Amino acid sequence: MANLTLVQAINLALVQEMEKDERVMILGEDVGLNGGVFRVTEGLFNRFGGDRVIDTPLAESGIIGTSIGLAMSGQRPVPEIQFEGFLGPAYDQICSHAARMRTRTRSAFTVPMTIRVPVGGGIHAPELHSDSPEAIYAHQPGLKVVMPASPYDAKGLLISAIRDPDPVIFFEPKRIYRAFREEVPEDEYTVPIGKARTVCEGEELTIVSWGASVVQCMQAIERSNDSIELIDLRTIYPIDMDAIEASVKKTGRCVIVHEAPRTSGFGAEIATQIMERCFLHLEAPVQRVAGFDTIMPYYKLETEYLPDADRIEKAINEIRAY
Repeated sequence: MANLTLVQAINLALVQEMEKDERVMILGEDVGLNGGVFRVTEGLFNRFGGDRVIDTPLAESGIIGTSIGLAMSGQRPVPEIQFEGFLGPAYDQICSHAARMRTRTRSAFTVPMTIRVPVGGGIHAPELHSDSPEAIYAHQPGLKVVMPASPYDAKGLLISAIRDPDPVIFFEPKRIYRAFREEVPEDEYTVPIGKARTVCEGEELTIVSWGASVVQCMQAIERSNDSIELIDLRTIYPIDMDAIEASVKKTGRCVIVHEAPRTSGFGAEIATQIMERCFLHLEAPVQRVAGFDTIMPYYKLETEYLPDADRIEKAINEIRAY
């Protein structure tokens, strides 16, 4: 076992998959000699060479379009989009082509491609560098959307994504890239896509979250005297509603926490499905703690925007007192 950060766990997953499968290749802006803007791909260029770790022009549509062609021809590309705000120029390639290719060709072609994307706020970045667009891509059939909250899950989920026969968007919460370490097996292993993780068990209230917000949820739980169960989705789509349903039927109360704006955030979908599946078991309305319905502010107000332990604790108290 190794004591790794999220960055180190992702790097190890890439190394092991590239050693195991010569079809796996990395391409993106500054991923080669520089090792990526967050140094996630550090050392891979020297280890595997410029034919498999490729620095590209600043052209997200070109990066994804090229990766689609590589995937359709038998490779396993892992393109990196440097920040989530730059996914926009590649949206057409992702949603009009990668997501639809299996259906369009009646499975004659698939797109086994994993798009790595640093996501979320909390690092004092400029505009277009701190968004949380997971709900946008979860709405597109044909895509899988993954967002780990720990080094162990990051390694196992990334290996699963690279081996998946269809396109996966792998969102990496940059706020926790180096925030903490965790014991991670040095041997290869997988974490199944579409299976949530019960971080801690409880009897009185369920919290559902994903990505960096899981850390803030843990902080709120540690300050609470209630018996709280925390569900980390790990995969936004496909979503493990069975795990959420079982937890909410047990506790009768639920708080959903995410960084993205509240309106049409993925928490709204979860709340709706809880109502459909658990209505007769609910003791209080489902609460959402989310980002505000505004563009992510610059760093002076960034911490006011992000859900923190205080806001989560307030929601816990309100739903317990209902």
